[in-house]
Amino acid sequence: MKNYIKADEWSIIEEGFDAHHHQISESIFSLGNGRMGQRANFEEAYSGQSLLGNYIAGVYYPDKTRVGWWKNGYPEYFAKVLNAANWTTIDVSLEGEQLDLAKCAVSSFTRQLNMKEGYLKRNFRARTEGGREVEVEAIRFCSMADDETAAIKYTITPLNFSGTITLAPAIDGDVVNKDSNYDEKFWDEVSKASRPDGGYVVMRTKKTGFEVATGMKFSIVQNGKAVQPPAEAVVKEKYIASLIKLQVQQGQSVSIVKYVANLSSQNHPVQKLTENLELTLARVSAKGFDTMLAEQAAAWAKKWERNDIIIEGDVSAQQAIRFNIFQLNQTYTGEDDRLNIGPKGFTGEKYGGSTYWDTEAYCVPFYLATAHPKVTRNLLLYRYKQLGKAIENAALLGFKNGAALYPMVTMDGTECHNEWEITFEEIHRNGAIAYAIFNYVRYTADETYLADYGLEVLIAIARFWSQRVNWSANKGKYVMLGVTGPNEYENNINNNWYTNTLAAWCMGYAMEVAEKVKALAPEKYEALIAKINFDEGTETAKFKDIIEKMHYPYDDDLQVFLQQDGYLDKEQILVKDLPAADRPLNQKWSWDRILRSCYIKQADVLQGIYFFEDRFDTETIRRNFDFYEPRTVHESSLSPCVHAILAARLGDEARAYEFYLRTARLDLDDYNNDTEDGCHITSMAGTWMSVIEGFAGMRVRDGKLSFQPFIPEKWASFSFHIGFRGALLHIKVSKHGVQISNISDKPADVVVYGKGQVVGPNSELTINKD
Repeated sequence: MKNYIKADEWSIIEEGFDAHHHQISESIFSLGNGRMGQRANFEEAYSGQSLLGNYIAGVYYPDKTRVGWWKNGYPEYFAKVLNAANWTTIDVSLEGEQLDLAKCAVSSFTRQLNMKEGYLKRNFRARTEGGREVEVEAIRFCSMADDETAAIKYTITPLNFSGTITLAPAIDGDVVNKDSNYDEKFWDEVSKASRPDGGYVVMRTKKTGFEVATGMKFSIVQNGKAVQPPAEAVVKEKYIASLIKLQVQQGQSVSIVKYVANLSSQNHPVQKLTENLELTLARVSAKGFDTMLAEQAAAWAKKWERNDIIIEGDVSAQQAIRFNIFQLNQTYTGEDDRLNIGPKGFTGEKYGGSTYWDTEAYCVPFYLATAHPKVTRNLLLYRYKQLGKAIENAALLGFKNGAALYPMVTMDGTECHNEWEITFEEIHRNGAIAYAIFNYVRYTADETYLADYGLEVLIAIARFWSQRVNWSANKGKYVMLGVTGPNEYENNINNNWYTNTLAAWCMGYAMEVAEKVKALAPEKYEALIAKINFDEGTETAKFKDIIEKMHYPYDDDLQVFLQQDGYLDKEQILVKDLPAADRPLNQKWSWDRILRSCYIKQADVLQGIYFFEDRFDTETIRRNFDFYEPRTVHESSLSPCVHAILAARLGDEARAYEFYLRTARLDLDDYNNDTEDGCHITSMAGTWMSVIEGFAGMRVRDGKLSFQPFIPEKWASFSFHIGFRGALLHIKVSKHGVQISNISDKPADVVVYGKGQVVGPNSELTINKD
């Protein structure tokens, strides 16, 4: 666990340069705007360890699968978001000596991510090997107001010399992905051009044929005045730059402002790419850096109006929750139903930038409460549009009659994960898709989605589950063999309680929705069952039989649900009895040893209890929590938030807060020693859930918001906004009770501490804690 980030309510601050932390900081200080993003690589050259990363949402490459032992059914490729053209580069030479912090004596260094206004600022003072000392300030951002653009202002001041400073702003398309399976470069050059004040490079992805035009336009300010020094064009394969030589005096600053645009063929006709790029660059450069920065601040102010969580009395917790909310908003804006949320967002390559079940299980609750319903609807439409591919994926594994298996990892609906225990067996992801539909409708009351899109998906998923189980004559029950649950430290197991529970629920929910659609939109229902050849009588009878006779592992002595058949055959050594030197297991133990142990990577049974909490009484939840948590190593970023919510539900405030801190500061403090690969974006939604569903105890029951809040001991208060069915509520929880302000024109029915309340339009209600 690292502890080098300075506590601040609105900023992430690193003081002093430590090369050992650099790749971690490249992740933490990443920028994005939903359309593009980049790691916090330096503008000037850096010859030390660094992971270069510039990404364009939705642009991917099918990297051919590489495994030692090919199995039938393996996907042919692993789709991954590509490292795209590097647009941040501004190479700097001082009297012919390259500025490179890996080779300099750095006397002061500050990196600041201003989350309130959405920009990255870096200040440093460095002395080169040749003895030249400079001071630099660099400010950059990816525009939230104009999401195909970005800007950098780079100011350099010579401190102990006068002479020539050479600046070389560049666009470098000759990039690679660190995770390339065959060390292949994924881009071909289409065209490029260099002008005295900028230029562009147009690249095309191999195989998928996406084209991206990346361009720059720059201006120079010296001694406070705009200047136009001669610029020498540098043109190489996939690369353009301008060499600008400036005569500088000691103590006098020179600034370069670099305006950037990234335009993709997803959003522009190929034949118009360069024309539209030039128009975009002309538009933003005409605005100027200060105007763009003001627009950025205004765009973020609008985001924070609805998204912010304010914590009084705990700066570390305040900083952490804002960091998580900030990164979620940088990653996904919900404007485009072709896009989704990669586990690393725009902060790294790991997991290929592809879609996982994380979106449906963890991100959907955040966007439901903090954004317009269309944002979550677009996440659901992303899956609906890929239903055909999900049916194809299931057919490749032998399933029939329109059964759908959604992929574990995907960009376009095709499964592209190539570890057999995940690809073939971690099928619970199917249930998360169905649960997200349920969650959306429960929250928004938008039942039209069910008739138009949802029911078709639910029936296809139910068909899969009905074929995936088999009858066990020995048990006299339906069983599900050869699966992997959320706990990936168990592979190829039988009757994972969570998966069996989710499967039965999916079939039940599909039937429930079918009846609802039949009543509300009979014509659409008839058209759908004809389209998908749904035999209502036979198929629903099968669903009901499976639900009634499903096997759920359970231990009568302990009175807990068993994670899977045979779990208690494992040696039951608790995590507290593990030597510290053995952690994390996934970096210290062999896989064989992990699989034979009782240790749980992430919430599994408890994930199911979280989803279906209303099915269980408090003592059942407590028994299962007290049994499984001591066996859980939380080596998945998705684990602590579920435990925080359930601990809060059980009134265990101390453990709820402990789990909150772990999920909230996972990346800032590098808990799992892996932040250098990128931030854990999807689990950041779990941080929000820990506060809202954990500490505030928010649930949706009977079409109403319900709150059962408590306040962590260190906090004086916490407050947040919730949008719900047209109403916008501001909730403030203090030691004394809850204050609810309705800042909309629609009344809201709420339940607080078990008592029903009505908060009228534009009114306020205070409920004192008994």
